[in-house]
Amino acid sequence: MEDKKKKSNWIRIKEYLFISEKHDEAYTTMEMSKEVAPKIEQLSFKDRIYKLIGKLIKLLIVFLIMLTGFFWYISGSPLGLAKFGYTYYITTQWAMDSPSKEELFVNMLKGLAKGTHDKHTVYLDKEDMKALEMHTSSTYSGIGLLLDFSDGKVLKVGATMEGQPAEAAGLQKGDQILAIDGTPISDIEKEEVANHIRGEAGTFVVLRILRSGEEQEISIERKTIVMPTVRGKMLDDSVGYIRLTQFAEKTVDEFTKIYEDLQAKGMKRLVLDLRDNPGGLITTAHGIGQYLIPKGPIVTVQTRKGRNSAYMSRGDHSLMPLVVLINGNSASASEIIAGAVQDTKSGIIVGTKSYGKGTVQSVVQGLDEEGLKITIARYHTPNDRVIDGIGIIPDEIVEPSKANPEEDVQLERAVEIVKTL
Repeated sequence: MEDKKKKSNWIRIKEYLFISEKHDEAYTTMEMSKEVAPKIEQLSFKDRIYKLIGKLIKLLIVFLIMLTGFFWYISGSPLGLAKFGYTYYITTQWAMDSPSKEELFVNMLKGLAKGTHDKHTVYLDKEDMKALEMHTSSTYSGIGLLLDFSDGKVLKVGATMEGQPAEAAGLQKGDQILAIDGTPISDIEKEEVANHIRGEAGTFVVLRILRSGEEQEISIERKTIVMPTVRGKMLDDSVGYIRLTQFAEKTVDEFTKIYEDLQAKGMKRLVLDLRDNPGGLITTAHGIGQYLIPKGPIVTVQTRKGRNSAYMSRGDHSLMPLVVLINGNSASASEIIAGAVQDTKSGIIVGTKSYGKGTVQSVVQGLDEEGLKITIARYHTPNDRVIDGIGIIPDEIVEPSKANPEEDVQLERAVEIVKTL
């Protein structure tokens, strides 16, 4: 009798681990002696603790099974959880310079996106999201300064934007920038210089510059700057020239204004310059295409499930003789326009082969100001061409002049051709 009373704690836990409350009575009748049964019916405080521990162990086992299944699903291996735990432990405990947990986690997310083997699918942290927003809106807070790193590690003022704070403060082209807010340029990574100069509107940045052998410090107030994405001019009495630097949110409005201004000045033919234009928003390409493409498809987008959606030209605008300039840095939305012009024979493509980015990305907002830019579709030109990894081959290939880089032989040839159309 005494031996039965001295049942070990582990035996008690096992009893409560494998019996549920509604089966207690049956278990007592079938498996336990009459002496133990009353203790199940009238549990002591100690037994209640054992029963609670048993339930917690069951919950823990269920949780581990579910967690193992989850990691199995996302990793494709039944050892997914073990591999993750092992790698995480070794990385955090053995590394000479142990990364912060936040940095390690962010890099894990970036690696997850990189695992798609699509260079356009990327995880965007907070800074990346801000940079993307600035790019698509063509708006940022700064001083309107173009930087020049052409002399290697020496940073100079390349140019100041007209009417912006840098120009008003007296900065001049060729001024050497020695420090930003007291931090020497040599201590700042090249890619981070612009971020040090930019900041919230209304705040100040102090630049130490060298001009004509003399150092001076200039304090400049940052302001919100809207960068123009479209420029235009008349090349002669009938030929207009429009250059697009990107396809941003405001590009259609800017293009419309310049296009109509040039028409008022007598434009009968157009040279559209998309060289070095990395692209942008497909909706902006759709808007620009209204002026260049006859009624019909501008581009068709096909998703992974084979669903197609077409962006159409309404044919509202009268078309004019057109030449489009492209080069190896013309990508994405630039290639949408060039491909549509070429397929519909609404103009001539001149220059060198384009980049070859024929995919569409969507930016999904995250939970903490971060996001994911992911490729969701491929686009097809009006003649159902897929140019991803291929590019647009110009109707007439014209290489830039190597003997005289300042001479724009591509533009000169474009003007010659458009006058014959």
